[in-house]
Amino acid sequence: MKRGSRKTGETAPSRAAVRQKAAAGLTAAQAADIALKALDDDKAEDIVTIDIKGKSSIADTLIVASGRSQRHVAALADHLLQKLKDAGAAYLKVEGLPHADWVLVDAGDVIVHLFRPEVRSFYNIERIWTPAEPARAAQA
Repeated sequence: MKRGSRKTGETAPSRAAVRQKAAAGLTAAQAADIALKALDDDKAEDIVTIDIKGKSSIADTLIVASGRSQRHVAALADHLLQKLKDAGAAYLKVEGLPHADWVLVDAGDVIVHLFRPEVRSFYNIERIWTPAEPARAAQA
């Protein structure tokens, strides 16, 4: 059997299996701390942390940040991946390179979204995951 291929009837690993493998490396809190420090060190802008524990099975924490250009976003992602690997992260996936308008770094229980500012405002990820303010009654 070729390396990386699956036997007939074998399914892709579940998200729970991926999270369990990730847990063998860093805790979610450790991964989030490393990510936040790496992004701050590399001058990421408008860094936002969103706690989605209990709201979704995909992760416990989302981190959203902006880079000033495609090159800056790509550099943020590369440095973040290296810092997480150096710290012992057991599971890392990245989407969006080399184009780098929107790069997603999946570290198991922590998912980092890196955007160019225009792309971030278009997709508005923060609005999807944060609770809306209650509607106010109109003043007569």
